[in-house]
Amino acid sequence: MKLLLDGSLPRRLKSELCERTSSAQITDHYQPQDLVGRQVIAVVNFPPKQIGCFESQVLVLGAYQADGSVRLLQPDEPIENGARLK
Repeated sequence: MKLLLDGSLPRRLKSELCERTSSAQITDHYQPQDLVGRQVIAVVNFPPKQIGCFESQVLVLGAYQADGSVRLLQPDEPIENGARLK
């Protein structure tokens, strides 16, 4: 699935990020309409990588399940977009 992460970021990051694309193997559990407006955890400072016919610019984090499917990592409550991982 091709994901488009929007530019709703705090002012301190506006110059660094706007819209970024990512590839994710998450179709077992998610449909595109289920992801609209959802916060995800992602690494944004990885180098871009060509995935099929588009460039993946962000690594969206997920965890493999026993059946090989992937579940997205997400905050347990809303957080500021662009918050740094520790």
